[in-house]
Amino acid sequence: MNAYDIPAESLSISEEIIKKSRFITLLAHTDGVEAARAFVQQIKSEHPAARHHCWAWVAGSPDDSQQLGFSDDGEPSGTAGKPMLAQLMGSDIGEITAVVVRYYGGIQLGTGGLVKAYGGGVQQGLKQLARQQKVPMRSFRLSCDYAQLADIERMIKRFEGKLVDSEFLDVVSISLALPYAQIAGFTQNLSDFSRGALQLLPIKQ
Repeated sequence: MNAYDIPAESLSISEEIIKKSRFITLLAHTDGVEAARAFVQQIKSEHPAARHHCWAWVAGSPDDSQQLGFSDDGEPSGTAGKPMLAQLMGSDIGEITAVVVRYYGGIQLGTGGLVKAYGGGVQQGLKQLARQQKVPMRSFRLSCDYAQLADIERMIKRFEGKLVDSEFLDVVSISLALPYAQIAGFTQNLSDFSRGALQLLPIKQ
């Protein structure tokens, strides 16, 4: 699992009037499908008078096809949710949900006009969106002697990991997290350092 961009802010809002219809585009950081669904419901409750609440999400990493979703919410099929999702996928941003709220102005836009309005709204919102990088990590436990602790802490830092917790009993019990790309290197280094005596134990998530 490689690093990928996510929204750096919890919510970004942009707005446009097209042929008297008001389109409000909202982009949010949503980690997982449940968070994405909750955000869509939140926007629906905040805009109960709107005609449509169309949405799309990339709820996990950009290459995780299991966490994609979209809805036209009453607009003609293929004119809203799909062009919105296409913009999200083209941005290579993960953990993001887009909702476009439409207050109908009485003038029909046609199929092409709707695709442009919904896809264009998300496109403009993405241009304004601040990003930050997320490095996926896996959690482990490791037990070591007190004399080994300082070297292991340096090793964790060298392999861009995080020391989450330490418990000091007869031995030191460490909780740590490592970037997926660094696990193999850390494991080999740990084996060399301890002559095979120390082992990483994955924590089920």
